[in-house]
Amino acid sequence: MQNLGKIFVTGAPGWLGNRLVNGLVQGLDDFLQLPRAEKVRCLLLSGLDTIYLKTLPNVEIVEGDVTQKGTLAGITNGCDVVIHCAGIIHPKRVGDFYHINTEGTRNILTEAIASGTKRFIFVSSNSPCGTNRSHDRLFTEESPYRPYKNYGQSKMLAEEIVKKAQAEGKIETVIIRPCWFYGPGQPPRQSELFRMIKKGKPPLFGDGRNLRSMSYVDNVVQGLILAATVEHARGQTYWIADERPYETVEIYKTIAELLGVRDLKFLNIPGFMCKLFEWADDTLQAVDKYNTKIHVAGEMNKNIACSIEKAKRELGYQPHITLREGMKRSIEWCRANGQEA
Repeated sequence: MQNLGKIFVTGAPGWLGNRLVNGLVQGLDDFLQLPRAEKVRCLLLSGLDTIYLKTLPNVEIVEGDVTQKGTLAGITNGCDVVIHCAGIIHPKRVGDFYHINTEGTRNILTEAIASGTKRFIFVSSNSPCGTNRSHDRLFTEESPYRPYKNYGQSKMLAEEIVKKAQAEGKIETVIIRPCWFYGPGQPPRQSELFRMIKKGKPPLFGDGRNLRSMSYVDNVVQGLILAATVEHARGQTYWIADERPYETVEIYKTIAELLGVRDLKFLNIPGFMCKLFEWADDTLQAVDKYNTKIHVAGEMNKNIACSIEKAKRELGYQPHITLREGMKRSIEWCRANGQEA
């Protein structure tokens, strides 16, 4: 495994971006064997909070916008690897999916190629593959595209742009597909789930036995660093998640136990209601509108689960942090940072 050189990162100071930069320059306590970067250059939108990043050693901050080509000229010069984490999951307008996730990826990739960067790591999603056809059929890297809504479509198109650059020999690429993120640094929308469970009666769509792969944020950072350093990862796609998928009821009960909720009862919502939320979501997205709560409710009874065997076998990926430990750390972070849990 080669050592890391100079790394260019998009997506900081976002949730994953901050954890990645920290892991690159200071290492991860759970994965001490991982190499560190000589230097990290972070692309930030003008006006974003840089306080945390400025506390880290060997970090350079540059301003730019992945959607504005004129702000990106020469921005990856001198960098050995680009790790492209920037993207949008819950926009105000549907068009932002394609503007940021698809065209933004194209713009950063173009700069990486022009500057002679060796490898481009693209952070994709589970959404290009949609939902599992059945409870017992996990996604693998051979699973076909079945994009879920416009977000999945935008990420699928970005994946295709990245794969084309690899096929044409313009640059080495690796595509990483994380699933449902959780861990320290989480946004307020994630903390809302903790608050609902703490009240003792969170909504449960269907029987709650649907499988969800989850990706503890430091497990994902491990996967990204391995993707940047393992030579034979070039041209490959990898699912990156926890060791196994979890049933929704297991996720809720684990959080409840950690929060000290002794009498957890569910607000049972029939599974068919997800179809109604899906219909509402489709209707809104058709007119370029987006509502986060409606979108999330539409997918809450679905199986979205993957196998990480390829990443374990080829990258040496080892997701040590379990759901219980990861949620414990998430809750502790929330309490320390004013997000009541």
